[in-house]
Amino acid sequence: MTTVTAPRIEHHREPLGIGERAPRLSWTILDTPDDWRQSAYRIDVRADDGRALSHEVESDEQVLVAWPFASLASRERVGVRVSVRGEDGEWSDASPETALEAGLLSTDDWQAWPIGATWNENPASDARRAALVRRGVHVRAGLARARLYATAHGLYEAEINGVRVGDDALSPGWTVYGSRLRCYTYDVTDLLVTGENALGAWLGDGWYRGRLGWRGGWRNVYGDDLSFLAQLELTYQDGTREIIATDHDWRVAPSPILRSGIYDGEDYDARLELDGWSSPGFDDAAWEMVQLRHRDRATLVAPTGPPVRCTQELHPIAVTTSPTGRTVLDFGQNFAGRLRIRVTGEAGTTVTIRTAEVLQNGDVYTRPLRDARSEDNYTLSGRAGGEEWEPRFTFHGFRYAEVSGWPTDVAAAVAAGDIVGRVYHTDLERTGWFSSSDPMLDRLHENVVWSTRGNFVDIPTDCPQRDERLGWTGDIQVFGPTASFLFDVSGMLSGWLEDLAIEQLPDGTVPWYVPVIPADKMWTPMRPGAAWGDAATLLPWTLFEAYGDLGLVRAQFDSARKWVDLLERLSGPSRLWNTCFQLGDWLDPAAPPQDPADARTDRHLVASAYFAQSARTVALMAERLGLPAEAAHYATLAAEVRNAFTAEYIGADGIMTSDAQTAYALALSFDLIPDAARRRVAADRLAILVAEAGNRIATGFVGTPLIAGALSDNGHVDTAYNLLLERECPSWLYQIGMGATTIWERWDSMLPDGTVNPGTMTSFNHYALGAVADWLHRTVAGIAPEEAGYRRIRFAPRPSAALTSASARHLTPYGEASISWTTTADELRVEIVIPTGSSGILDLQGKATEDLGPGTHSRTVRRESVPS
Repeated sequence: MTTVTAPRIEHHREPLGIGERAPRLSWTILDTPDDWRQSAYRIDVRADDGRALSHEVESDEQVLVAWPFASLASRERVGVRVSVRGEDGEWSDASPETALEAGLLSTDDWQAWPIGATWNENPASDARRAALVRRGVHVRAGLARARLYATAHGLYEAEINGVRVGDDALSPGWTVYGSRLRCYTYDVTDLLVTGENALGAWLGDGWYRGRLGWRGGWRNVYGDDLSFLAQLELTYQDGTREIIATDHDWRVAPSPILRSGIYDGEDYDARLELDGWSSPGFDDAAWEMVQLRHRDRATLVAPTGPPVRCTQELHPIAVTTSPTGRTVLDFGQNFAGRLRIRVTGEAGTTVTIRTAEVLQNGDVYTRPLRDARSEDNYTLSGRAGGEEWEPRFTFHGFRYAEVSGWPTDVAAAVAAGDIVGRVYHTDLERTGWFSSSDPMLDRLHENVVWSTRGNFVDIPTDCPQRDERLGWTGDIQVFGPTASFLFDVSGMLSGWLEDLAIEQLPDGTVPWYVPVIPADKMWTPMRPGAAWGDAATLLPWTLFEAYGDLGLVRAQFDSARKWVDLLERLSGPSRLWNTCFQLGDWLDPAAPPQDPADARTDRHLVASAYFAQSARTVALMAERLGLPAEAAHYATLAAEVRNAFTAEYIGADGIMTSDAQTAYALALSFDLIPDAARRRVAADRLAILVAEAGNRIATGFVGTPLIAGALSDNGHVDTAYNLLLERECPSWLYQIGMGATTIWERWDSMLPDGTVNPGTMTSFNHYALGAVADWLHRTVAGIAPEEAGYRRIRFAPRPSAALTSASARHLTPYGEASISWTTTADELRVEIVIPTGSSGILDLQGKATEDLGPGTHSRTVRRESVPS
């Protein structure tokens, strides 16, 4: 019996308070016979007022189909169901209903203003006192529903009647606040009672006014106020609505949070708690009046992706005493998050928690954190029966925690579950998995997953631990294919790309990181840089390939085109981008610790290669968008850059002027070598360079995502595997052998002798070098999109004698697709699953390609057809 899943609304996991007036719909189809195909769909909508609407379309589309009804109004709620008809003429039953609710879509909907305290503060201090704000709320009988719309200048956590509202953390996240400030919507109906209630919020500095950046950083980047902006809307059964907005009727007082910072951690004095402050009947007469602040209501936007949440808890695997006598907890996994503690002791006792990613000489090693204090302090109230605490407005990147001041035995507390690690990141849906017969390779892939989790904390960051944690454009550009396989990053990254376009300069310059903060002379003012600026072109296209969202391409096209137009002006008639400051193949393992841009590959070769690739990508965007003149222009430009690149950097014999792994990987992967003979020479030379290096990697951020594919796509599968499975430094598996549980920033962040690399830029949680996981998915297991959104899927495994099995599965927009293969002495066996609505192409070495329809497919190939 054909069944349809509950429709998905745009890219939302929870379509409450959405910002789209005409949201697109997607669904998956299950339990169909092989080769069943949709020929029509019907969308049924049930409105709150009892109206029923239905719309039928003759189409086989099921991903991001257009909203067929009138645009939604603010606060409008509807239930959506989908039915589908097969080519046999039979209709399915209607899907389960998805409840959809619009947020506040017009500035006229808002009555709230930002509110906060007026007490004296030192704006240059990292120890400004956090605030609580509150007011009473009277609820009449007959409440039908209640919604809280909330945001802040800073970070907030709301409470109603002493109960936390929602389970999100670090909200409203980090955006270009002057242009886009997210507002979250909460269903708080069940938290309210008839009669007297109370609404309040905790506030913290966050990214808005807290310290950002290295070498002392900058404070108050977006403003020096700490403010809550919220609107509680009560809708009664008689249809009336009452709005309680943040205004002059609220009150404010200092909170027990003495200081909080993204980098530095949180200090909390429980003796200063105000019991019952967010409950009705609390006497706030001693609290101060609030001040109303400015906010352009046109900048209040609904989220496009999920918020940050706690997604997992970790318990220490060991409690040790260091050589210096300190108590150290090992959580067995490097992660982004914080600790929750339960403790009993005398009032005034302070528990201090210091975190770090690694140990050196048995103690937590904090030098790689630079100026990030990464410390939490909790002063006990002495409450009988114990007290529980977790920081609210900070997060740390760590595996180890040093605990001091604990009033009893720490080991006993750990055994009792009183000290727990809480993992925080954007609550993305997991969509991709990989496994193989090699445990170290599986651990590598798991490390990539953990680094994704640790660095998708509201924005795609470089690292979660030191005084940085910025949205570096180059990092996500190279990691996009991996991220979009492992997790549904569609909503999160589409919102981040909006900020990229906002921060992009009028001349087309793309920032090094988004959102932009001030920095030292190397990064300010903004300058165009290859691979980093190309996030404006390549990341939208990566997401289009993964999710089939042409709307995203349309939204980002002007940004992408402006970037390529800038490169065209910079290159001039030569069509070579051989000027400007460049990072090149950043963190080539041969680069000195303090000069990571000093790579073996000419940085201007890198720049011109990316120029060609971005011009070609913008041409593809224009073609998809139905812009033939623009498509022709950028295709011609790409060809001119390719010809210039070939003439400048590739010899007549196929040897490149930069005789380095990254140079060949770029030229091969970006199709910059015009003839087959020189392409063969370049591929062979790349294989020789890998072998001459002892199969050790010799690429940085630019070359690493490309090198394995450049080899395997050009006749050197075994060399690619040799590179992947090498265990000596520098290599991926060297890190595994050294005990890594996340991907490192440097190939040798930890040296073979167990000491930490002396460079001041040494993170142990950095996803960029984990971009090789895309090759594990595409080539080792053998699954990749052949057409945008996996409408057609390429299954092209390239087994090696080094493995006896590999598999991958991915939740595509059409449903789950998977491949697994095993080898014996005589055979290669392949199992494939293709979801309804999609199709496949099977490409096995030594065999003709085969078209596949939806369903399960098994193939067996004699071993002599498979390379050893």
